[in-house]
Amino acid sequence: MLSRWGTTQLGPPSDTVKPRAVVMSEPKAPTPAPGDTYKGWLFKWTNYIKGYQRRWFVLSNGLLSYYRTQAEMGHTCRGTINLATANIAVEDSCNFVISNGGTQTYHLKASSEVERQRWITALELAKAKAFRMQAESDDSGDDSSPPAAGQGAGSRNSEVQSTLRTLGSKVEDLSTCNDLIAKHGSALQRSLSELEGVRLGGETSEKIRQVTERATLFRITSNAMINACRDFLSLAQAHSKRWQKALQAEREQRVRLEETLEQLAKQHNHLERAFRGATVLPASQSNPAIDSKGPVPGKGDVSDEDEENEFFDACEDVQEFITVPADPKYHRSGSNVSGISSELGMDDGTTSLDEQSLASNPESPQSQEVVPVRKRRTRIPDKPNYSLNLWSIMKNCIGKELSKIPMPVNFNEPLSMLQRLSEDLEYYELLDRGAKCQSSLEQMCYVAAFTVSSYSTTVHRTGKPFNPLLGETFELDRVQESGYRSICEQVSHHPPAAAHHAISERGWTLRQEIALASKFRGKYLSIMPLGSIHCIFEKSNNHYTWKKVTTTVHNIIVGKLWIDQSGEIDVVNHRTGDRCHLKFAPYSYFSRDVARKVTGVVTDKDGKAHYVLSGTWDEKMECSRVMQSTRGGENGADGRQKTVYQTLKAKELWKKTPLPEGAENMYYFSTLALTLNETEEGIAPTDSRRRPDQRLMEQGRWEEANAEKQRLEEKQRTARREREREANRSANPAEEGGHQDNYKPMWFERQVDPMTGEPTHIYSGGYWEAKEQGSWDSCPDIF
Repeated sequence: MLSRWGTTQLGPPSDTVKPRAVVMSEPKAPTPAPGDTYKGWLFKWTNYIKGYQRRWFVLSNGLLSYYRTQAEMGHTCRGTINLATANIAVEDSCNFVISNGGTQTYHLKASSEVERQRWITALELAKAKAFRMQAESDDSGDDSSPPAAGQGAGSRNSEVQSTLRTLGSKVEDLSTCNDLIAKHGSALQRSLSELEGVRLGGETSEKIRQVTERATLFRITSNAMINACRDFLSLAQAHSKRWQKALQAEREQRVRLEETLEQLAKQHNHLERAFRGATVLPASQSNPAIDSKGPVPGKGDVSDEDEENEFFDACEDVQEFITVPADPKYHRSGSNVSGISSELGMDDGTTSLDEQSLASNPESPQSQEVVPVRKRRTRIPDKPNYSLNLWSIMKNCIGKELSKIPMPVNFNEPLSMLQRLSEDLEYYELLDRGAKCQSSLEQMCYVAAFTVSSYSTTVHRTGKPFNPLLGETFELDRVQESGYRSICEQVSHHPPAAAHHAISERGWTLRQEIALASKFRGKYLSIMPLGSIHCIFEKSNNHYTWKKVTTTVHNIIVGKLWIDQSGEIDVVNHRTGDRCHLKFAPYSYFSRDVARKVTGVVTDKDGKAHYVLSGTWDEKMECSRVMQSTRGGENGADGRQKTVYQTLKAKELWKKTPLPEGAENMYYFSTLALTLNETEEGIAPTDSRRRPDQRLMEQGRWEEANAEKQRLEEKQRTARREREREANRSANPAEEGGHQDNYKPMWFERQVDPMTGEPTHIYSGGYWEAKEQGSWDSCPDIF
């Protein structure tokens, strides 16, 4: 739209239309050296109503932050931009622009051209250093492990790395100075061109003065670059040959260590087999020199290369929102705040759901103690202390699918993947409580806490579960104790997929089909679960769906194994449109937040926030009622605005049950996990409890377990080849998708999910009826 003032602009100021800022005199600060913190006042463009506003800027550690006043530095940052990925552009004598690619742009104005040049120099040097630090972090070796793990690579290697960093710093300084010379040179050329076109007159002296000032500035920068070049050359000449020899010696020593390590592992295994052939010792004395918790930590990784970065370069501000206590008026009485349920205990004067259910619910476990409850086992045999040559097994498996790697049981724990999947019901009480909720938003809080609780059993579980055989099943009947029962079945082998169906007398049903995609990356293992999880409540007909996050196992070859969960989960109520967005923050050395943190916001169909969730996936989750929300400023490193939620006092939704005594010697199993492989009567012939290799491993007879595992895998391959031959002999040999395998699951049927539209396996019924009648004739012989 045109007016008498020109073209109307909707975006940031351009070169043609710029409001004038009041220039204020500031004390002159020296030009900062690389790595120094630089502070000062600048004018930042806000909008066309307020124009440029005076703000206090702080440049430190590659981050440029600003505040309204210096007093705000201790508590409120108005915005931060990472210079490692930012572009710095000069508009005129006092104005310059910093942008990180479009999501975040600062239009700034200095009080003078000299002050602007000081900021530009400081920003360019800080950007170069930040980019160099980020590159070093991306290329680092196995020193990215939990804070307590890992040692230095030796004083000699540290000295080499220190000198290389110094040389690299000098090179970056030269590059930065070169850029500055190019900018000043261009300005000098423009001034000279203007001088040539000026007629002799009154303005001649002014133009000559400008040329002189620019030439002086150019000469100072050139001298700085020449001095940096002289320092770099002298340092490089003094140390070049020395460090080349040192680096070559380090490489040769590393190769020799790799060869020696592999040879020693082979000799150790040979001697151990010969020793066990001569005599048999108790499991607790078979190999006292080796710690059962993992390989002995070395002094560094033997590899200099990474296929992928192990850690997420998480910024300091991981949260997308900020919570603050609500105004005291919201705490007066329940009548002032409508819709706050006593089930979640949102009001300090109300009774929590736990107290209500225990006091008044006739269906609670406490009221059903008339029926004798089966006593479950609380211990399994201690894990033997067997050694294993990891390198000889894993060196040829890098980049392969985990399910296709033939591994001995030494990597496993004595449970199958079907039993691990059933462990999602460890904290079924959360769904029991959710079934009693009158509000769908409160019910969403319990469902979200249930999704997080399923990961708490994995924090120390570094053992790999047994890959289920095709047609293998596992039942978990806890109707008598807990009011629910579930059935799992391995419905596909390549790709491996398991279907799970659980139903509770308390009014909820849980079903899922999970397929695992996994890759071994040399130093860590990524496991990506595929498939949706469904939870349906009978009373309200609320239907929730969500997906699992990525699990990463670190330090596969060297160091102590540890597990991390990272990603985002959207829990959706398809009936009401309510949604809970959960974020699992990945572990990062660069984050000052708590480890294993999970945050989430529960919103209705209109996007209005009602609850804020926070906690960790290995300990507990809390819930806070949102009373008011406001949009904040540009606080995120990615330029997104943070929302400030005013909430009531947080109430605990879920807390992890402590592990049983001696869990470190029993694969870190929880109380439920200890009972999963307990022998039971009346179960199907295909149940995981009947697996001979898994049973032998639990008893500590690992060599026999390995032999049985190979036999079962070969039997499964033979059965698959037979099915393929039968399919090829049929009239239509190729099934949908091109697979020539006519296998059909026993208890699940492949359908299109009516809620998500995805093809999945849904329980077709009949299992519990067959168990009651003891009719297992149709079950395949897989063991």
